[in-house]
Amino acid sequence: MQVSITGHHVEVTEALKAYVEEKISKIKRHFDNVVDVHVILTVEKLQQKAEAAVQISGAKLYAEDTQEDMYAAIDFMVDKLDRQIVKHKEKIQNHR
Repeated sequence: MQVSITGHHVEVTEALKAYVEEKISKIKRHFDNVVDVHVILTVEKLQQKAEAAVQISGAKLYAEDTQEDMYAAIDFMVDKLDRQIVKHKEKIQNHR
């Protein structure tokens, strides 16, 4: 799984990068065929925004969340991705 993290109007520190990679690694426990993850962290005035595009075998998933704290935005964004991946996995298993 290849993870790329970029920042828009924010410097991506090592702590932020490690936090994102730790949280993103949890989505692999539900689905092994994650190919690529691209995370964009953005600061817009008082709002912190985290968005991610995940390339998995057969589909591309997208999630974003906006909070006042960047770490909270990352947490909620990963939760959304996790739910989408579980739903996608269930669809694949039901069709077979």
